[in-house]
Amino acid sequence: MGRLDGKVAIITGAGTGMGQTAAVIFAKEGAKVIVADVNQQAGEETVKMVRDAGGDATFAKVDVSKAEDAKNMVKTAVDTYGKLNVLYNNAGIGEQAAAYTADCTEENWDKVLAIDLKGVWLCMKYAIPEMIKAGGGSIINVASQAATRGNFGLPSYTAAKGGVLSLSRGVAVEYADKNIRVNIIEPGYISTPMLKGFLDTMPEVKQKIIDGTPQRRIGKPEEVAWTVVFLASDESSHITGAELPIDGGITAWSHTM
Repeated sequence: MGRLDGKVAIITGAGTGMGQTAAVIFAKEGAKVIVADVNQQAGEETVKMVRDAGGDATFAKVDVSKAEDAKNMVKTAVDTYGKLNVLYNNAGIGEQAAAYTADCTEENWDKVLAIDLKGVWLCMKYAIPEMIKAGGGSIINVASQAATRGNFGLPSYTAAKGGVLSLSRGVAVEYADKNIRVNIIEPGYISTPMLKGFLDTMPEVKQKIIDGTPQRRIGKPEEVAWTVVFLASDESSHITGAELPIDGGITAWSHTM
């Protein structure tokens, strides 16, 4: 018996990185997975990985910042599998060009907020009615340590992730009596292709990250995925509105010693 047997889950940004890893693990745990991504080739590759592992997955092309795309993504889940139980809002982008607030462009601000915050809201907007029909559900939203800590050169990303945190708490309260749970994860530095490509060219930055993490290592995508499985499963049935760092102790550390 899998921990997600009988559940239908949407994972956004499932074409690469943490989302791709989660899609495979969700399927192994019994979920039927909608692999949602703006990149069709990457998304279909994830679907193949899931099916090769014996799971059930369907691709949905979606730009989460567009209402019609988010609506059609949810419709794909319901039309294909009959219901929706889990939404993992994993899709997001980083700051397009790191810059202090006075140097951040309006274009950068609008794009990051559209995907990282508006996209989370849109996906929940269309998923929640179907979850109510299904008798409840679990939503897991990705924030960041940037949501609770000051950061240099990340004004739009920090604003978006802070918004995700506050929005998620509000939605958790709004729909708790409908058996819909909303929780927030805050990954630290996780070994994804995007981070690896950046750090391979800057070994000194990689060492600074490791030195600044109490566990003295970079996290694994699987460590994020298994946490999300717990939050998606009935094992966490009395947890809603919670904020969970997955960062090797970064959030807990004051950095004063």
